[in-house]
Amino acid sequence: MSRILTTNQAVEMLRAGDILELGQAANEMRQEMHPGNLVTFIIDRNINYTNICTSECRFCAFYRKQGHPDGYILSQAAIFNKLKETIEAGGTQVMLQGGLNPDLGLDYYVDLLTYIKKNFNIAIHSFSPAEIVHIAKKEGRSVIEILEALKAAGLDSLPGGGAEILVDEVRQRVSPKKISAGDWLAVMEAAHKVGLETTATMVIGMGESYAQRMEHMEKIRNLQEKTGGFRAFIIWSYQPGNTEMGGEKVSTWDYLKTLSVARLYFHNINHIQGSWVTQGQNIGQLTLAFGANDLGSIMLEENVVKAAGTSFQMSIEKMITLIRETGKQPAQRDTQYNIIRTFE
Repeated sequence: MSRILTTNQAVEMLRAGDILELGQAANEMRQEMHPGNLVTFIIDRNINYTNICTSECRFCAFYRKQGHPDGYILSQAAIFNKLKETIEAGGTQVMLQGGLNPDLGLDYYVDLLTYIKKNFNIAIHSFSPAEIVHIAKKEGRSVIEILEALKAAGLDSLPGGGAEILVDEVRQRVSPKKISAGDWLAVMEAAHKVGLETTATMVIGMGESYAQRMEHMEKIRNLQEKTGGFRAFIIWSYQPGNTEMGGEKVSTWDYLKTLSVARLYFHNINHIQGSWVTQGQNIGQLTLAFGANDLGSIMLEENVVKAAGTSFQMSIEKMITLIRETGKQPAQRDTQYNIIRTFE
């Protein structure tokens, strides 16, 4: 295995590393961890069951305050129709994501999960740590109890949403009402403890320093050493359109450099995902030369990034072509990264 990078070395790579050298090193490490030529993707759907949210993050263009005329809670019938469409399109995973809606308690989630599991053969990869903490507070119960109840009702794994940058100085500026970095990590540790694997994410471009990016990665790497529960690490870039915070998008180079450093830094996380959703398809292809071994989801539906004015469409055919054009072999995977089928 390649040498283990210190956090200070990684910061220096972000500050002064040559992007092509970093890309080459990350590509070699990807090849070492994933011998062969496969690049994976999943067919899933993000279902935003509500957009009402008390968190009111300054970087989010999707949420609405309670009482807003555009606020909604999807009916169960609407959710079930979306699930039918997903399965008909070859989908194997659903990601239920919503705001922190004060009207929804544990019963709502348990009923929803129970019905889905009874009626649909689909993996439920859902509910960010912020949603888990919100439910726990509303119910006056511990995070562990909430996770156990959701798991018993059918929850399979947790996405890494809401991590943004796991440095409270940054969080206080961009999402002061959201859970702290420590709370996010505590939910993930609890999830791993009850047997729910998770992913980890990072959003770059919100005015954080390179040292703060690496502080974020260090916290995730340390927790992974302790629990081994993270399946993948995913970097998104902040989309400033229609948001209170505004600002500029990070450059493609900055994104690719951070992606490469992540692959080199996370000796203990198997999968690094490239983001065509925020970067577009051409940069999505480039990520495969900068350490990524997975291109995430076809995303039959995506509303949060779209609300910020960024919308890239994807189909199975497009994804297969995109991967083939890089000289790699496309493979559809499930939530646990098992290969379902390959495409010659």
